[in-house]
Amino acid sequence: VQLQASGGGLVQPGGSLTLSCAASGFLVDFYSVAWFRQAPGKEREGVSCISGMDDSTYYSTSVTGRFTMSRDKAKNTVTLHMNNLKPDDTAVYHCATDRGKTCSYGETAWTEFSFWGQGTQVTVSS
Repeated sequence: VQLQASGGGLVQPGGSLTLSCAASGFLVDFYSVAWFRQAPGKEREGVSCISGMDDSTYYSTSVTGRFTMSRDKAKNTVTLHMNNLKPDDTAVYHCATDRGKTCSYGETAWTEFSFWGQGTQVTVSS
């Protein structure tokens, strides 16, 4: 199982970015896939999750209404569209999956998914 996040960069407050997660070794439509982030000196924070059983999506309260997660089964990728970015969104973003845990386990569980790869840096600054 491998996951590779990409699409990060530097953006001004209020701007948008789209992150992509390329998966291999498993099918994204069969397992829950989550995004979590980690800023320097802070603990991991669950951001969003898309269920492997259906297309249900889950978001942390800090990103609800601003971030949207989707899945492309043909490309075996997961995407995170981020709008109205704030300086507090600055972090390294990772995508992750697990054989047993699902999105319904909650935001903390998303940060503990067993498989995750190198993240992508998102910096929100003027």
